[in-house]
Amino acid sequence: MILEDVLIVDPVDGEYVGTVEFDEVIHKVVKTNKSNYRAILMPGFVDPHIHGIRGIDTMRATKKEFEMFKEYEALEGVWYFLPTTVTAPLEAIPHAKLPDGMKLHIEGPFISAKRKGAHNEIYLMPPSNKLFDVIPAEKIAMVTVAPELEGFDEFAKSCREKGIIVSLGHSDATFSQARDAYEKGTRRITHFPNAISSLHHRELGLVGAGLYFDFMVEVIPDGVHTSPEFIELVFKIKGPDKLQIITDSISATGLADGKYHLGDLEVFVEDGKAKLNNGTIAGSTLRYSQAIKNFARFTKCSLRDLVKVSSYNACLELGLNGGRIVEGYPAKLILTNENLDIVKIFNF
Repeated sequence: MILEDVLIVDPVDGEYVGTVEFDEVIHKVVKTNKSNYRAILMPGFVDPHIHGIRGIDTMRATKKEFEMFKEYEALEGVWYFLPTTVTAPLEAIPHAKLPDGMKLHIEGPFISAKRKGAHNEIYLMPPSNKLFDVIPAEKIAMVTVAPELEGFDEFAKSCREKGIIVSLGHSDATFSQARDAYEKGTRRITHFPNAISSLHHRELGLVGAGLYFDFMVEVIPDGVHTSPEFIELVFKIKGPDKLQIITDSISATGLADGKYHLGDLEVFVEDGKAKLNNGTIAGSTLRYSQAIKNFARFTKCSLRDLVKVSSYNACLELGLNGGRIVEGYPAKLILTNENLDIVKIFNF
């Protein structure tokens, strides 16, 4: 396959018009001096935090549904994602049904009751290595944990030894507790700034720590979880190297308003907004193809920066061979028009 006169967007080499020759692997990339192009070529997206889509829920999915999950995400331009759990008994986490190569983001039960959001409080527990007695470590890519909970340090150390990323979230941690976690090696925050201790001028909390320290932070650019201006503010402060776009989407995504489930909790979707019956936001109905458009509109970022926050940063963090358009890399590519509408996907 040869694509000629496309705007190639690479997170390292930048944006330029050229030609790409590939099959499953990129064989040749040629830069030209042309300024006009027919379409935009970007690396496939990565979503490290997604609960479900089109009727599929991570906690209830069958093996067949996990395969469908991959197909639905491919239509959104996402070549790799982490099916994300919600708080439940450890034995209820569906690791045995995962396809080869797919890993989980464990969100709950090691979170704060005060900042639980749309998680079932009756199953909350302190962080424990019992997790690895129930779920093989090789099936887990990431765990969201509240650092103020007893046993956090020992658990975070065990995760690092097993190659599992610890992400701070659903936490009422003080700035001091967040700093301690950062200094001991935890460098990530889940769906920033939602469900974490807020910023105050005398106690910066986890929101303040996220801005003050060099944390990688997830953001949900749906205009519901945060205002567009907050996304722009975080982008200005953190820069494109320390942000990742996520959807946090649930099974209602791509479907009509109505009643759905997030784990064992009932979720009500109205005007595309997912909430529990008490009004608590319960994930999103954001599709990744819309998320990148929103982020670009909210921040006015360059395409190069958009590729960083939608693909490259997550690939680096997760150890994935992707996120670049250079010779030798897998040709998991997306062709879009000027409006960032997906025209064609390749190899996923």
